[in-house]
Amino acid sequence: MKVLVCISNVPDTTSKINFTDGDTKFDTNGVQFVINPNDEFGLTRAMWLKEKQGATVHVATVGEANVEPTMRKALAIGADEAIRINAVPTDGFFVAQQLAEVVKKGGYDLVIGGRESIDYNGGMVPGILASLLDMNFVNTCIKLEIDGETITAVREIDGGKETLSTSLPLVVGGQKGLVEESDLRIPNMRGIMMARKKALNVVEPIEGIHATDDKKFDKPAPKGDIKLADNVDELVTLLHNEAKVI
Repeated sequence: MKVLVCISNVPDTTSKINFTDGDTKFDTNGVQFVINPNDEFGLTRAMWLKEKQGATVHVATVGEANVEPTMRKALAIGADEAIRINAVPTDGFFVAQQLAEVVKKGGYDLVIGGRESIDYNGGMVPGILASLLDMNFVNTCIKLEIDGETITAVREIDGGKETLSTSLPLVVGGQKGLVEESDLRIPNMRGIMMARKKALNVVEPIEGIHATDDKKFDKPAPKGDIKLADNVDELVTLLHNEAKVI
């Protein structure tokens, strides 16, 4: 079984976010980038498939040379090979088109991506990718079991969970629950050294469609002043007259 894990290179949540050029472009200066958490859950699940079922695991991303440290970390975690599509990931549709080409050429049976990235939270790439490839699709996946050609998947839905039976080839939009945070792997020295010898292939993008264009970014409004109430009556008055929540 060949597995492709789609990786997004995203800012660490502790990074201070700023914008340039009249708030039209993200300022990467001083920002630490990491593997998108939802993608890392998928990568860890793929490692289990590699260890228990002998799967071959590749990782792929759309990005320029600055994303290669993130891909090297994925290799150090245990992926067999990395693919970097040499393009700026302008929007979800463009990214899905590029990844679809990699899947077609690579003949992958299972494609795992995060249900959304934590930078733009578009939540669209796995679904578009499945549509372009005409593959089965399970989103918000929190459990994945494979027995031959039969797959049992559990996905999170409003108010509960849904258990599905499907088959390969399959695209999965994963999230926490696919594995737990305690299961995530930190590269050890042996993994880091081996990653240096693994292939990180750079491929040129196909001519894709840029379906959206960022016009402007706005930061959340600053929080207002805090008022402290000395007693319950004062608190109720403030909630009623000023906050207008009761």
